[in-house]
Amino acid sequence: MPVARPESSDSRVIAHVDMDCFYVQVEQRKQPHLRGQPTAVVQYNSWRGGGLIAVGYEARKDGVKRSMRGDEAKKVCPQIHLITVPVARGKADLNIYRNAGSEVVSILSRKGRCERASIDEVYLDLTDAAEKLLKETPPESLESIHEEVLKSHVLGLNSNGDDNHKEIVKKWLQNKNGDPRDKLLACGALIVAELRLQVLQETQFTCSAGIAHNKMLAKLASGMNKPAQQTVVPFSSVKELLELLPIKKMKQLGGKLGSSLQVDLGVNTVGDLLKYSEEKLQDLYGVNTGTWLWNTARGMNGEEVEERLLPKSHASGKTFRGPSALKTLSSVENWLKELCEELSERLQTDLETNKRIAHTLTLHADAYKTTDTDSHKKFPSKSCPLRYGAGKLLEDAVNLFQCGLREYMNPMGNQSCGWKITNLSVTASKIIAIPSGTSSITKYFHSQDPGEKSDLLSPLNDSYQSELKMEFGGEQGTITHDESETSFDRIDLSSGHESCSTSNQNELQPKLSTKVTNINHPNNIRSNSHKRKPTKEKGKTSSILRFLQTNSSQRGQTSSVMEGGSLTKSQNRQTTNTWDYNLDEIDQSVVEELPREIREELYALLPRKKANMVKRGSSIAHYFSPK
Repeated sequence: MPVARPESSDSRVIAHVDMDCFYVQVEQRKQPHLRGQPTAVVQYNSWRGGGLIAVGYEARKDGVKRSMRGDEAKKVCPQIHLITVPVARGKADLNIYRNAGSEVVSILSRKGRCERASIDEVYLDLTDAAEKLLKETPPESLESIHEEVLKSHVLGLNSNGDDNHKEIVKKWLQNKNGDPRDKLLACGALIVAELRLQVLQETQFTCSAGIAHNKMLAKLASGMNKPAQQTVVPFSSVKELLELLPIKKMKQLGGKLGSSLQVDLGVNTVGDLLKYSEEKLQDLYGVNTGTWLWNTARGMNGEEVEERLLPKSHASGKTFRGPSALKTLSSVENWLKELCEELSERLQTDLETNKRIAHTLTLHADAYKTTDTDSHKKFPSKSCPLRYGAGKLLEDAVNLFQCGLREYMNPMGNQSCGWKITNLSVTASKIIAIPSGTSSITKYFHSQDPGEKSDLLSPLNDSYQSELKMEFGGEQGTITHDESETSFDRIDLSSGHESCSTSNQNELQPKLSTKVTNINHPNNIRSNSHKRKPTKEKGKTSSILRFLQTNSSQRGQTSSVMEGGSLTKSQNRQTTNTWDYNLDEIDQSVVEELPREIREELYALLPRKKANMVKRGSSIAHYFSPK
């Protein structure tokens, strides 16, 4: 449901920039001969020539609509150029459009806080830039104003003819006695026009924009005059904009809530909401939604522009229409494999390029049953903590699908009737930036070659299957992660219930058990024909001393922590780079939480701290603890 947020200020300057037929423009930049020609981008499939996902303005003039199929568009406009979206893994590959959108975002973010809302639209908070411009170079002080600014559409201004329009807009922009809020919007119009020109010059893309005091109004205004134009909404013209606007055109009112307003209250336009008090709307739709509706009718919206240049989620999906609908688990798994591979590539790119990690994997599906008895029931979406790597994504996605399928078909487990999947997608969300300075913990346990590249969050790399090679005083070992003990939330498919561990979803570090293999040491090799058994005995805690060295190593007093170990000069130089510690800085409470074997070894190193140990029998807890 919509969330009511208080209007922070009616003096904000918010812009919504929307690219004009963006997919078509990207294709026309690749193939310049298509400029000025009726063009559409089609996601091709064998059914009626595929579906149109973008229609150029030249094709629209000939009657082509986005709802048409490719074959139908050719009948309406025989000269139309249908450009097929690139295909990868049997589905549309939108990377070319995402990358082009990133070009635009990098330009628009130069002037203020930037929120990337989708591939082809951006919100900008230009309040600070507009206030600075108004203070240093107010519009009324300008001798000339760029023609692109004079082409702006300012709601509430009456103009006749092109020349007359520009003159009226210029007077409004340079009105010394105007409303202070309008002066800020005028500065915003100058800034947005400049940004739009920069986008055109640097990318060859045109865009339209809306400039207002909040995101809701800016979004409405950006689509009013297209293409390559901008619209300004002064505070005095808000009522005019909303009064006759169909209720279904408003964001978050296109679904059930909008239908309820039409059926229950007879509200067909946003202006119709003005006759209902806030208390009445709260009684009907709850306090939060009622307040939001009351504010919306008056053009009030306190939603902030979030600083986000990157997408807040990654998704990979596929639609299966008509006879292509999936009806077996094997076909679903095959497609999930393709989707998870694409998602994994995008997650890895995001990790390497932007240093961000995702926390949650969600599976969505649209389905219907072969019987019509319960066709209205939606396929439930399912989520779990996200594990990096295509194989792990696939494993978890299949588990999520099977869990959702059981719930969709029959909570009691009766799956006698058939089912068909018409849409399938996997989404990675809760993406956050890795804190600066984060790196693998193994750097504290071995020296690192200055020329060696350190991996960021090494447990994430190579699908948690990387091997960490460590050297300790002449002994070389390879520690391999045992994935069987990785702690993640799981879905128990056998019982039909979801079972979750108590691990925090925000922590991506799994609990890994280690196995020491391939250990070679001159004093420990019994036979070249037999592999050496791991030094760690089952049930015993590995000594922490092998990872630590006292400060004496820096004074030349080196010693091997492994039995029979000896240090060469090169190894001595290597161990001087290992982790040094200060006895006085070790937290006693942390030591008390360590396993007993490790704690005793530490106390052997810390004689001054040993006196602080609680002796057996000195606490009442002793009398209640098992002997």
